[in-house]
Amino acid sequence: MEEVCKISDLSEGKGKRFIIDDEEIAIFMVNGKVYALSNICPHQHSAIIYDGIIEEEYVVCPAHGWKFRLSDGKKENGYNGLKSFPVKIIDNKVFVDVSKSKINW
Repeated sequence: MEEVCKISDLSEGKGKRFIIDDEEIAIFMVNGKVYALSNICPHQHSAIIYDGIIEEEYVVCPAHGWKFRLSDGKKENGYNGLKSFPVKIIDNKVFVDVSKSKINW
């Protein structure tokens, strides 16, 4: 897990962009809960998800209008959308696990 920011660095209902181990991450705080998703919209591979609009449990891509569930990154229809990352809050600091899957041959 990587320390990303403090809780106080986040604003309720708004996203913030971070790069962790070459991974574009969008972090959102909604109703006091913190979520971490890939910042790259799969439609045209634009790094703009952090600037999306929050609608209930979804973030809406500001360019294309695609909706992604904050809890798991899936689209409204349940299909895969954005990669989601585990988040932990320790001593008011936000930690995100961006571990890459390792292939053992």
